[in-house]
Amino acid sequence: MPFCNASSNQNKDGDESNNNGTKIFYRTYGHGPVKVLLIIGLAGTHESWGPQIKGLAGTVTPNDDESTAGDRSNESDDGDGVEVCAFDNRGMGRSSVPTKKSEYTTRNMAKDAIALMDHLGWEKAHVFGHSMGAMIACKLAAMVPNRVLSLALLNVTGGGYECIPKLDRKTMSIAIRFLRAKSPEQRAAVDLDTHYSQEYLEEYVGDETRRSILYQQYVQGISSTGMQSRHGFDGQINACWTHKMSRTELESIRSSGFPISVIHGRYDVIAQLYHAKKLAEKLHPSARMVELHGGHLVSHERTEEVNTALLELIRASKSKISLHEWTNLHKKSKVCKATRISFYKTSSLSFMLTLVEPLLLGILFIFTTSHLMWLSW
Repeated sequence: MPFCNASSNQNKDGDESNNNGTKIFYRTYGHGPVKVLLIIGLAGTHESWGPQIKGLAGTVTPNDDESTAGDRSNESDDGDGVEVCAFDNRGMGRSSVPTKKSEYTTRNMAKDAIALMDHLGWEKAHVFGHSMGAMIACKLAAMVPNRVLSLALLNVTGGGYECIPKLDRKTMSIAIRFLRAKSPEQRAAVDLDTHYSQEYLEEYVGDETRRSILYQQYVQGISSTGMQSRHGFDGQINACWTHKMSRTELESIRSSGFPISVIHGRYDVIAQLYHAKKLAEKLHPSARMVELHGGHLVSHERTEEVNTALLELIRASKSKISLHEWTNLHKKSKVCKATRISFYKTSSLSFMLTLVEPLLLGILFIFTTSHLMWLSW
């Protein structure tokens, strides 16, 4: 099985303190000069990227599968073939599960991803992240902007309090159902309403609704594989809660010259669309906002549209398009002012947040717990 020893690749900045002994499980798919690194979100495994792996690489059969050794049929003659790498973050799947919560930060996890690029011999790559994976992708892009060809941020927020969902009647109802769920059947029903838009769930596929089809898959998955380990879940929650992008880091990304797509489902009940739009504005003129009719798993719900957006991003990077032509956002002078106010508010409310943090983390727990690790598409 393919593993990357993250600690052995942490030599460039001399910081191995939080990567010692960490092994990252990964899989590569397809062949070609175009390299794409996929970073999944909380509680997800590399398999959660199935729809995008298929759309980008043309196959979901990993390159280390002995039955396909030497098969490069998906690599085009004109050198446009795509090689995709997807991996399990620390604390999930087959990767190492550190026991200290402090070892889980988006910076440390970005170092894992950079170590993986080194392990693969990838000097540069298109970096795509979903949810917590998008936070990690942001850190990676700020740390090594010269190694990023393009950046896609799916269903992203700025971390911390931005991970808290909008507290309306619908989300509170889901939270109560989550707390009362005692069986795989009850839990599956809640997860569906958390991950997908209601419209999508009620669509018919043949004689059955998507809700009915997905419900059976979720129940089977929860029953067969169980939950993420406590150390892994607590650690990844910590990574989300402590994530923060400084103005210096955002400027490093914004000024690096590569195109960015911020892709979001407008009915996402986990990551609020508002925060994704604000992040896109802060990255102007590098960023394009792609708002889709879907929920938190917009990559599954609107697969064709998401894959089209990702391929357009790759083409934009290759053509070296002017960022002012790429962006669909207008620069707003109030963005910088709003950023200053946001930092001020965050600072002034820090004491209050320490008092209510257990409650906020409880809500965050409810809305970020996901069983993506057993979803195979």
